[in-house]
Amino acid sequence: MMYKLKLALLVSMLAFSALATSCESSCQLEQIRAYFAALDKVSRQGSTPTDIDALLALTHDSVNYIHVEYDANFDKTTWRQAFMRNVERGAYQNTRANEVRILNSIAGKNHTAIEYSHGVIQADGSWQASHALLVLFGFTEGKISLVKEYW
Repeated sequence: MMYKLKLALLVSMLAFSALATSCESSCQLEQIRAYFAALDKVSRQGSTPTDIDALLALTHDSVNYIHVEYDANFDKTTWRQAFMRNVERGAYQNTRANEVRILNSIAGKNHTAIEYSHGVIQADGSWQASHALLVLFGFTEGKISLVKEYW
């Protein structure tokens, strides 16, 4: 009897753990929005290592950032170093008016393809987009584990 109780408890814990780390399309989209908001903050004039760490905290420990066009392939550590180099050389000059927005999304199994654009909020409050870009996000254990840019 005690064996069956322990087994039932273990199965319940595993099922709960799987649910806790599962991330369906709405969860994925929520995380992607948070990612872009944090990326906007990193891209602003005066951003700090704390802003970079807040962005990377949204990702899985085994995250991989790939930019196909620029032949970039970073793990979390090298991605942070790349951000830090940009901060140190003053590469980020955006203001609060600069904002990335999602234009379209397609959800798949543990992945979401995103069409997005950088843009600027105008004096009248409207948002003026630049050109559309494509990125694929992958998810592991409910967190962003892949960011693959196709532009």
